Amino acid sequence: MFECCRSVEEFERLNKIGEGTYGVVYKARAKNIGEIVALKKIKLLEKEQGFPIIFLREINILLKCHHPSIIHVNEVVVGTTLDDIFIVMEYVEHDLKSLSEKMKHPFSQTEIKFLMIQLLEGVRYFHDNWIMHRDLKPSNLLVNDKGELKIGDFGLTHPIQSPLKNVPYTHNVVTLWYRSPELLLGGRRQCHSTTVDMWSLGCIMVELLNNKPISMENQKLNTYKRFFKFLEPQMMKFGQDLVNYLD
Repeated sequence: MFECCRSVEEFERLNKIGEGTYGVVYKARAKNIGEIVALKKIKLLEKEQGFPIIFLREINILLKCHHPSIIHVNEVVVGTTLDDIFIVMEYVEHDLKSLSEKMKHPFSQTEIKFLMIQLLEGVRYFHDNWIMHRDLKPSNLLVNDKGELKIGDFGLTHPIQSPLKNVPYTHNVVTLWYRSPELLLGGRRQCHSTTVDMWSLGCIMVELLNNKPISMENQKLNTYKRFFKFLEPQMMKFGQDLVNYLD
């Protein structure tokens, strides 16, 4: 499927700006027009197993998505062999996690509102098009110097069956601090849908408001306990309000 792609040699790699389990991202320049782009080299962990379906899915979804709050993909390019695959994307200066750590003062409520509106609009676009992101977290949210937010990293995205219904998927998605209760408590394979993204959105908003994550635990049970402790006052208030209403 990549035989007609351009060569990565048409781009000059300037410096590495990020690395994860499944890819390395470089800041690069297109040699023909001088445009600055982000160049993501896909890591093939098991080359003898062929090109992983997770990357085919990521590339397919990225090329189909067109929204101001979602990172734009220009094209796919290849290296000297067909297992050297690169995704050419628009370059965005910061990720939300690093940006918030570098700031002398936390985001104001006005700034948080501006960021969250963009994030919500991007997630709504995904869900309207039957796509779950499944790994929303500050380090996967990119912000340019104008304050425009772009959702990135689509390695765990997955299409949703239509009409909407719970379909068994692996529970091993979403970084632990932003993982919903049904994922924390679920079995090896379980049902989940767009609600996992909505939980992550709530965690991100609380983190921006409090300038720290709800949970920084590294164990599932401890993370669940931390979430419950955070939500307990709200749950108690809701219960009392419900009793008062029924009375």
